Amino acid sequence: MASLPSVAVSGNIKLDQEFRKHPTSSISSEKSGIANVSYQKSQTITSLDGSSEPRSLDFREALEIFREGSNKVDSSYYVPLLQECIERNSASNAQAVHGHIIKTGSHQDLFVTTFLVNVYAKCRIMEDAHKVFDKLPKRNVVSWTALMTGYVHNSRPELAIRVFLEMLEAGAYPTNYTLGIVFNASSTLYLIELGKQLHAYSIKYRIDFDTSIGNNLCSLYSKCGNLESAFKAFKKIKEKNVISWTSAISACGDNGESSKGLELFTEMLSEGTEPNDYTLTSALSLCCTMQSLGAGMQIHSLVIKLGYELNLPVRNAIMYLYLKCGMINEARKLFNGMGDMSLITWNAMIAGHAQLIGLAEDDLSAYRSGIEALNIFLKLNRSGVKPDLFTYSSILTICSSLVALDQGEQVHAQSIKSGFVSDIVVATALVNMYNKCGSIEKASKAFIEMSTRTLISWTSMIAGFAQHGRTQQALQLFEDMRIAGVRPNQVTFVSVLSACSYAGMVNEALGYFESMKKDYRIKPVMDHYACLIDMYVRLGRLDEAFGLVKKMDFEPNEFIWSTLVAGCRRHGHIDRGVYAAEQLLKPKPKDTEAYVMLLDMYISAERWKDVSRVRKIMKEEKLGELEEWSWISIKDKVHSFKPNDKSHPQSEVVQKYVDSLIDQVKSLGYKPVESLELTDEDEETTLFSSTSFHSEKLAIAFRLLNTPNAAPIRVIKNISMCRDCHSFVKFVSLLTSREISIRDSKRLHKFLNGKCSCGDFGALL
Repeated sequence: MASLPSVAVSGNIKLDQEFRKHPTSSISSEKSGIANVSYQKSQTITSLDGSSEPRSLDFREALEIFREGSNKVDSSYYVPLLQECIERNSASNAQAVHGHIIKTGSHQDLFVTTFLVNVYAKCRIMEDAHKVFDKLPKRNVVSWTALMTGYVHNSRPELAIRVFLEMLEAGAYPTNYTLGIVFNASSTLYLIELGKQLHAYSIKYRIDFDTSIGNNLCSLYSKCGNLESAFKAFKKIKEKNVISWTSAISACGDNGESSKGLELFTEMLSEGTEPNDYTLTSALSLCCTMQSLGAGMQIHSLVIKLGYELNLPVRNAIMYLYLKCGMINEARKLFNGMGDMSLITWNAMIAGHAQLIGLAEDDLSAYRSGIEALNIFLKLNRSGVKPDLFTYSSILTICSSLVALDQGEQVHAQSIKSGFVSDIVVATALVNMYNKCGSIEKASKAFIEMSTRTLISWTSMIAGFAQHGRTQQALQLFEDMRIAGVRPNQVTFVSVLSACSYAGMVNEALGYFESMKKDYRIKPVMDHYACLIDMYVRLGRLDEAFGLVKKMDFEPNEFIWSTLVAGCRRHGHIDRGVYAAEQLLKPKPKDTEAYVMLLDMYISAERWKDVSRVRKIMKEEKLGELEEWSWISIKDKVHSFKPNDKSHPQSEVVQKYVDSLIDQVKSLGYKPVESLELTDEDEETTLFSSTSFHSEKLAIAFRLLNTPNAAPIRVIKNISMCRDCHSFVKFVSLLTSREISIRDSKRLHKFLNGKCSCGDFGALL
């Protein structure tokens, strides 16, 4: 790379004599042959037009005269016309003015032609901008900087860097503004080494304390993940302005130091610097990350005090904060109180409800948040505002969480119509949505139709095949990915090992595990071991499962111990199951399901002292009974069920139909698993309910009664399926020839023709 020239750089761009500032008001020219023309902000032009009397012209009439005539005008009069072209974003009008400039020979004026570079850049025609630049009679730092700025603003930072290097080789010297543009390009491309060279240059010539230089340095280091250097650059600034503080505060948020960012915000206020809307938005974003409602409400008060309550980005940030902190009513008030809502506002509201799904206290609340998000998306479409890729990505993610295939398909159709389906983010979200909704064929089709694929899209599709029990397709796709030159990551190998686990392919799984460590230098994490242990448990090879636990470099998590407990119970290894149960109890998990599984095992083994001990722990941890719910959606209406539910309008009919289904599937080989009734000694709290009318059975029966014969059935359940329900649904899928998908708290179960995609892991529950 060309080295930076050893020259002191002034703080401001100084125009050469050719770059003198021409007046834009109407003046008379003493030169013969030059028409008396001026363009005012009022969009009028006065021209002699061959006569001594001027007349008023609007912008279009002036352009028409330029297109038809070749009368020479003073070069200063081109500038306001070209400025109007920028404001109108009219490249064609700029080209008309450019044509007149060439006709009259004014292209020899460096000021005008450099301004023309700027016009084409702002009209997003960089090819024309570069052509004009190449024909400049002379170049100086202003013309070089204009071209660089154009490339940065048109998302071509790599070309801006190239122009910068050409400028250095040509012997031109960068100004502070030039350096700022190059810092911006370096940040976009994460060129930390180039940034360091520019930083060294600024230190050498003692301009690193300059406000604009310091601000750019802070942003550069922040974006490249070097928060320490960003802070050093910030502290070096002698005269910090609001941009300086905002850059530092944003740097903290971008690098996981939200608390430090809020401290800086407080320090800025104490030093008397008034925040602007960007500062307030950054500070509110930090509060969102930390879910610091108290600090956020104080900033909200400051927003009102400073008069920014009607500022749309600030208002959106406050609304999103309240959503993320669970204050739905406050967020809704802000949302409903907005007059003209931008797409950003709609996106914030939808994304906020998507966040609430993950933060909800229970699954029913999460489901309601998702439905509300779908309703907001419907209102967005009715409002006339066009969704963008962020809207589609968010709403498809929500459809995935709700297993809302019908709505997801509608969104897919809309994304095709709008053209956003070709975007990599939307296409990947589509693949994920179809996978989560149990439609592996449509997921595969969406994946094949992607014009480009990222690691995330490859991994999502591999995971989809694995979850649907299509091991060979998952492994073949993994090989295709490697052939395509895409390097797998930790998550990819979790999907590959999961596929092997479902199929019981021990040798293949161990081969991929070793390849991950040796070929890709990926250190195994908990999820990788969990897949292998799950595989051994399915096969009844408990010695190897427990042996793998001993080889791990970290303590097994709740999922691994729960898998071992379930496996030991299923395969009759009660002693080992008790050991795994003790390990599971050590951290006193908060999941009621884990305790119910332990009680089930202890009761089966008639270990009544252990039963009492577990019940005592549950009381100490204030864990109530295991609440069970299932949901289905028919024609955009959500129907929820709980065991022995009599609140539903069709409850009597549904329960009778469940009894009828049980009688019918018994003839196919279904054997009900006896339920265990356990009541609390003091409070008579039922922990195990009868399996006859478990929630998913009611939901499936309701769907069978209210939908056409061939329609697939999709159910969401908030806890894991029990053994009896898993067996029952298998036989119902065989009896009715229906595809039945149930997403429980652990995995997706897709039942078809008497088989389940989980590889009958449900039998271990």
